[in-house]
Amino acid sequence: MPRNLDLTALRAFVAVADAGGVTRAAGLLNLTQSAVSMQLKRLEDSLGQGLFLRAARKLTLTAEGEQLMGFARRMLAINDEALSRLTSSTFEGEIRLGVPHDIVYPAIPGILKRLAAQYPRLRINLASSFTLLLKDAFAKGEMDVILTTEERPGTGGEELSRQDLVWIGAPEGTAWCRQPLRLGFKDTCIFRPTAQAALDAVGLPWEMAIDGESEQAVEAIVAADLAISARLRGRFPDGTTEIVERCGLPDLGGLSVCLYVAPTVKGEAAEALLSELRLAYGS
Repeated sequence: MPRNLDLTALRAFVAVADAGGVTRAAGLLNLTQSAVSMQLKRLEDSLGQGLFLRAARKLTLTAEGEQLMGFARRMLAINDEALSRLTSSTFEGEIRLGVPHDIVYPAIPGILKRLAAQYPRLRINLASSFTLLLKDAFAKGEMDVILTTEERPGTGGEELSRQDLVWIGAPEGTAWCRQPLRLGFKDTCIFRPTAQAALDAVGLPWEMAIDGESEQAVEAIVAADLAISARLRGRFPDGTTEIVERCGLPDLGGLSVCLYVAPTVKGEAAEALLSELRLAYGS
């Protein structure tokens, strides 16, 4: 049956070694000398090893004591970190995170899972919407951290990367060859005016295939080959793909993925979130 080392005895062991004696270690631990001596004896008995050489009123570590010291320090550090993370108010709170729906995958689920494991008392409330709505909510103080997709970062925004905007349609579809082109975008999609302006610039007629704010409806009509849309390269809805042979479709250029952080967002947990976002969406 596995045995467990006593963390209290290990703490006394490390304190005695660092202080060079029981008397001073007892003061540091706020214990009596006899209590510290008893913990050391209990630890030595449990291991069947002597941990100190007692000579000339000074304690020095035996070879076994030197070996145990490395383990003891690591075990105490892990213990102290676990207690700190689970009990300190430094690692708790709430962060309201907003991410455009088209860049939630694949990064955000993994980021949230890792942070939940690392900071279990931190609550991250995720809102998925469009850049225009997220920026409006951020300006009103309703969001703490937002990602956006826009031409250039606005005031206070940090550009994480520049990514290509491309046309998408159904695999092996033909909607992109028909005229007038039927477009699938939500009313507030920030990609919509870019796509419409590009078509107008080359004289390609178009019409909207859908109205309203249902992203599921947009994805369905594009996947059914009844319309085309635009997304950042590599971040396509299921059932859609990039239109490579564009048959006259104009280039859409690129957009910036930007990060906005409220001044109130502080602390180790918040910095961990920001680091994850910069790593996932950076160049």
